[in-house]
Amino acid sequence: MSTAVMLADKPEYRPSEDEEFMNELQLEYFKQKLLNWKEDILRESRETLVHLQSETENHPDLADRATSETDRALELRTRDRQRKLIAKIDEALRRIEDNSYGYCEDTGEPIGVARLEARPIATLGLEAQERHERRERVHRDD
Repeated sequence: MSTAVMLADKPEYRPSEDEEFMNELQLEYFKQKLLNWKEDILRESRETLVHLQSETENHPDLADRATSETDRALELRTRDRQRKLIAKIDEALRRIEDNSYGYCEDTGEPIGVARLEARPIATLGLEAQERHERRERVHRDD
């Protein structure tokens, strides 16, 4: 029986700290979570594209035109951030395939199910992430 079928048989399944870390069921759970997230983003992007194409009217009022341009710029920035997020989701899916998903890139230690549940694209454990952010803050203040 494939892992996807096993997961489909357990729609209420949630990974827990009590089971073996990154077992087949957990890997399939996170894979499906990532794929669903990616599909949601792609659907939203398609809707935005349709909206932007239909929103080509020329506003005679300068205030209306400025508002429309601001909305358009915000929407495009949001889509750009989501494009970058899709790249991170794809990278997480690659890590699932090569069995490195769920392990900290710095320490090699398990990231933890709770952190992955909250941020499935996480590549650093909580402590390593905190160190990374402290270093960024120090260098940004220079």
